[in-house]
Amino acid sequence: MKTILVTGGAGFIGSALVRYLIEQTEEKVINLDKLTYAGNLESLKTVENNPRYSFEQLDICDSEALKSVINTYQPDAILHLAAESHVDRSIDGPSAFIKTNVMGTFNLLEAARAYWSDLAEAKKAVFRFVHVSTDEVYGSLGETGYFSETTAYDPRSPYSASKAASDHLANAWFHTYGLPVVVTNCSNNYGPHQFPEKLVPTVILKALAGEPIPVYGDGGAIRDWLYVEDHVRGIMTALEKGKPGETYTIGTNNEKNTVEMVGAICELLDELVEKPKVKPHKKLLTFVKDRPGHDRRYAIDATKIKTELAWQPRESFETGLRKTVIWYLENRDWCERVLDGRYRLERLGTLSSKT
Repeated sequence: MKTILVTGGAGFIGSALVRYLIEQTEEKVINLDKLTYAGNLESLKTVENNPRYSFEQLDICDSEALKSVINTYQPDAILHLAAESHVDRSIDGPSAFIKTNVMGTFNLLEAARAYWSDLAEAKKAVFRFVHVSTDEVYGSLGETGYFSETTAYDPRSPYSASKAASDHLANAWFHTYGLPVVVTNCSNNYGPHQFPEKLVPTVILKALAGEPIPVYGDGGAIRDWLYVEDHVRGIMTALEKGKPGETYTIGTNNEKNTVEMVGAICELLDELVEKPKVKPHKKLLTFVKDRPGHDRRYAIDATKIKTELAWQPRESFETGLRKTVIWYLENRDWCERVLDGRYRLERLGTLSSKT
């Protein structure tokens, strides 16, 4: 049995990873999470009483607390997912993104380095630090081409710039100090338990309420859509098989523009909702002013992780999206509890908000 420390384990991807580790492996899991608006222990109800699971409420910007927790639990690996992650929020308030994503990652790397340096050689050799990042660090593609591990960084938003900085720190701690770091960069995730500020749950909840579904600009922004459980398996593959100092991009070649994505969700709602407020739901689609600096297209070439580490997605776009829509239909109470009056799907990132 290994001990895996997960930062951001109450968030969307982090909670999926924690659930996977408890339900699909025999590992001991330590979940570190600050519990910001997007971190919610509701997503971990199925594992919270498992004897292999522990939770520590902690801000990764607190370096002393980090060191204490790491030294107490003596992890065999650290999976770093804690981050501010919503582009619109980064436009309105970039400072939180710099603090958490840059300084928090620095603190974690330093705490991990101090801990790793003192390990016995056998345990030191197998220790891993997996830094989980995004394809947004690469900027925006034209009509052709794909992001890969060798693509130059070109971040365009405060969020992606902060994640790019954290990637560079993680790589520097490998090259300078020898800390066994593996970096992953994923495409857009969707799936159960995603905080409703993101596109997929926003579309579902707006449609169910019979409210306008906002689509930025002309709706032509293209993303490669990755089901969250496939991403989790990619992170685990990078942990178990990845080579320190290497980067692995994770994507599924499921490119959809916003109008196509909204349309696919609406078609499923037309099929699955018994008494809709509006049908067809696509009638609710409403074009709104575009996001400042909106990247036009993301697409990932996942050849490296597929060929070198034998990772493959299990879900098609159709099966993953159906599972996601059904989950939200069956868990509307979860959405209400996590929103909890703090955020009601209002538009953010318009430059009209105070920073």
